[in-house]
Amino acid sequence: MGRPYSMDLRERALAAVEQEGMSRHAAARRFGVAPSTVINWVRQFHEEGHVEPGQMGGHKPKTLSGEHRVWLIARCQAGDFTLRGLVGELATERGLKVDYRSVWEFVHAEDLSFKKNRAGQRAGPPGRGPKARTVDKVPGAG
Repeated sequence: MGRPYSMDLRERALAAVEQEGMSRHAAARRFGVAPSTVINWVRQFHEEGHVEPGQMGGHKPKTLSGEHRVWLIARCQAGDFTLRGLVGELATERGLKVDYRSVWEFVHAEDLSFKKNRAGQRAGPPGRGPKARTVDKVPGAG
């Protein structure tokens, strides 16, 4: 992942435009950045009074929390569900639009997986049958 340009570079580019009267494109060439970068720095300085970078990353709260979490746990414990079915139920019954991956991560994190019984599994791979018995010597043969 990339990281923001240093404050030193930002301040020098801003000083070149504001104090030296250099054009934004010329300042961009001098400092080896894109013209749009210097344009945005100057705009940010005029609007906000600084050229500090914004926050990158951080915590995004989970969508499936609170009442939705309680409902989903109860629904999963009732048994017989599919992840795609849960996505549909959340959309229609709860008015919550989530994707398949979000529901999968929730079910996995809460250890709520529902497994079918072993008798319902498909047959194993075809293999060789049991070995043939060895043939004893035939009496009276040679």
